[in-house]
Amino acid sequence: MNAKLRNMEATATTVFNPIQLYLLKLFSNMESEQELEEVRQLLSDYYFNKVEKRAAEISKKKGWTQETLDSMSNEHFRIPYK
Repeated sequence: MNAKLRNMEATATTVFNPIQLYLLKLFSNMESEQELEEVRQLLSDYYFNKVEKRAAEISKKKGWTQETLDSMSNEHFRIPYK
C-alpha cells in the first residue's frame, strides 16, 4: 500500500448519526453478555414487528388472503440461469 493511501486511511474520520451515537452510549454501559443479548432481542423484535406490519399493509392493499400467500409460497420465482 502506498504512503498516500495509508495517510488517507489514518486521517479518515467516522461520522455517526444520532441513532448510532445513542446505541454506542447504550452498549458502553452494558456489563454482561446477557444484557447485550436482551437488547439484541428487543431490537430484533422491534424490526420484526415493523416488517410484519408493513407486510400486512401490503397484503391488505393488494387484496391478498392467506390462500393467496400460501399459493405464492409454492411458486418458483427465480429466473433460470443459462
